[in-house]
Amino acid sequence: MENLRAHDLFGGGVLGQFIASAPTFFPAEYVEEFQNCFDRAPPVPYSEIESILHEELQRPLDSVYEYIDPVPIASASIAQVHGARLKSSQKDVVIKVLKPGIEDTLVADLNFIYLVARVLEFLSPELERTSLVAIIKDIKESMLEEVDFRKEAVNMEAFQRYIEAMGFDRQAKSPFVYHHCSTKRVLTMERLYGVPLTDLDSIRSLVPDPELTLVTALNVWFGSLISCESFHADVHAGNLWLLRDGRVGFIDFGIVGRISPRTWAAMEIFLASFATEDYNAMASALSEMGATGNDIDVDSFAKDLQKIFSSLQQELDTEIIVAAARSSDATAVSANVVVDERQMNALFLDLFTMG
Repeated sequence: MENLRAHDLFGGGVLGQFIASAPTFFPAEYVEEFQNCFDRAPPVPYSEIESILHEELQRPLDSVYEYIDPVPIASASIAQVHGARLKSSQKDVVIKVLKPGIEDTLVADLNFIYLVARVLEFLSPELERTSLVAIIKDIKESMLEEVDFRKEAVNMEAFQRYIEAMGFDRQAKSPFVYHHCSTKRVLTMERLYGVPLTDLDSIRSLVPDPELTLVTALNVWFGSLISCESFHADVHAGNLWLLRDGRVGFIDFGIVGRISPRTWAAMEIFLASFATEDYNAMASALSEMGATGNDIDVDSFAKDLQKIFSSLQQELDTEIIVAAARSSDATAVSANVVVDERQMNALFLDLFTMG
């Protein structure tokens, strides 16, 4: 956006949040701009934050916190974060507070976007192929979960249990939740000290091998896809921190994903069917994973899959071109695969027809 910033256009509203949450739907520059503005939204005055804390905790704040820093650590579109210290344990914490009025605005705007999608699909039935309504419904549900901090607390604790169960507690950590001062609109959690993985200079000063830190973060995250009740679905470098003790800190569990055991079982069958070329099993597994409509003819689908894979194995002529470059101490080898474009186009047409 060249002459007008995203926040000026939409005021940090829900439409902008929707664009930031759906990177596959909108141009990359728009998504990046909205993601940036939601990380740097204008802060709410501390007096309003204090009122929300009083309303939610239902007791004097000085009986819970030794102090609360009135200057926010961060202010995003949905919530604002303040540093604090607990009175009882003297532990450093951060308090995440839902901004006033955001939930009502979010529900109203998301319902409007959902209604527009339904109308578009009604006016243009071809749009049903894109599953536009279903996708927007998923995004709507995910964003509404993000404004219930009780769910975020559950997600955070489930992730920490996974870390401990898998023996990753020396490599990774998520914040501890203090339930006695957390509610639907307030989340009090352990303060983690470190630097985001975007700060490469600081990372290099803390660890000798920054790449190993990134690999560790990816290993922990990929493991959670299989072994955790839910996985962190908003994994970008700003939500991954290198902590002072060398561990990777995972923060902000407002958006998570879940893969059901049923889907994993179907995925295992799908992968096994490749080796055995069992196209009926492959078609059934894809249907079980939700990759097809409910009224799919599995036998016909299996025949279509067999046709596609047979084309890949038998009809697609390929030529491998190998090039070697020698130097005084080594030889570099590269290879390219050349494919007949007409055959490739025919294959794509088959795929389109099957879809």
